[in-house]
Amino acid sequence: MEVSDIFPFLAMVLVQVGFAGMNITSKLAMDSGMKPLVLVTYRQIFATLAMVPSAYFLEWKTRPKITIPLLFQIFLCSLTGVTGNQVFYFVGLENSTPTIGCALTNILPALTFILAVLFRQELLGLKKISGQAKVIGTIICVGGAMLLSFYHGHMIKIGESGIHWKYADKMVNNSSNTKPNSLLGPVLILASAASWAIWFIIQAKVSEKFPAPYTSTLLLCFMGSIELMVISLPANHTVSDWSLRSPGRLVAALYAGIVCSALAFTLTSWSIQRKGALYVSVFSPLLLVIVAVLSWALLQEKLYLGTAVGSFFIVAGLYAVLWGKDKEMKQKNIEAMKEIRAKEEKDDVELQLQVPVAATPNGDNYCAR
Repeated sequence: MEVSDIFPFLAMVLVQVGFAGMNITSKLAMDSGMKPLVLVTYRQIFATLAMVPSAYFLEWKTRPKITIPLLFQIFLCSLTGVTGNQVFYFVGLENSTPTIGCALTNILPALTFILAVLFRQELLGLKKISGQAKVIGTIICVGGAMLLSFYHGHMIKIGESGIHWKYADKMVNNSSNTKPNSLLGPVLILASAASWAIWFIIQAKVSEKFPAPYTSTLLLCFMGSIELMVISLPANHTVSDWSLRSPGRLVAALYAGIVCSALAFTLTSWSIQRKGALYVSVFSPLLLVIVAVLSWALLQEKLYLGTAVGSFFIVAGLYAVLWGKDKEMKQKNIEAMKEIRAKEEKDDVELQLQVPVAATPNGDNYCAR
């Protein structure tokens, strides 16, 4: 690995570790009684505050003009990428486990591909192997998600961890929450992934018209904060619901906002600029592995056959989609290079035909050079 490859690699590993920590801390906070809507509202408030310095110092000179149509598009982004995505995900996580939440999140590239085809941002290309790989990978990915959601199976015996986090038991035992809904959780997490995929489609248009990612993210988080407060306050109207006196609640809210919204976005954007979106997408299955290990080691989460097999199919389908997309992009680059060379050759021929012809003293013609 070259030196230029090390920092993007470390940045994306750090992002996945950060998201893994969010799944663990958020799950513990909700198990201790923190409401999901309260958690996501605090997350966006802290993310907004954390994004102000980046947006101001990095883009205040280069930021394009903010127009009313642009604000409306960012508002749609906030409804899908912030409010819909996070509300569905955290309520789903409350009724599920961190491992299942991360596994079902890996269906995002497949859902994005389906929506991109419907909105004509992607081509199926079934006559090419790249298009076939994307379609087959999408089917495998969706099938794995369905298997993980609706099939439990036998428990896989892998022993108990020797580093179990006893603080987790204390937080869960002090909770008055009801038993998680094993069907509602996965369904809501799938809805979260669908909402996130819709955000990708809208955000692609916003990025073309407004190439200022830090400012657009700041506006996104700010609008999301307002939307979530409008939703959360009527449902959680007591002071105790919004209290952050508990260290677990405060850490979960700060961690989700600063690490998993502000910092993660900054590192991801930096990596995309240097390595491209495909490189960044390849790291998403790493989150599932990290969370599965941490959940088993710290929370004594049990691993079931349906979870393991479904996760395998999701990851396999994901890499099939990414492989097809990578091959398609390489083919487009080759075709673009051929067009450039053909144009250059055509220009050379036209230039030669336009060279003036002069006569030699003995009457012969020659091309002036």
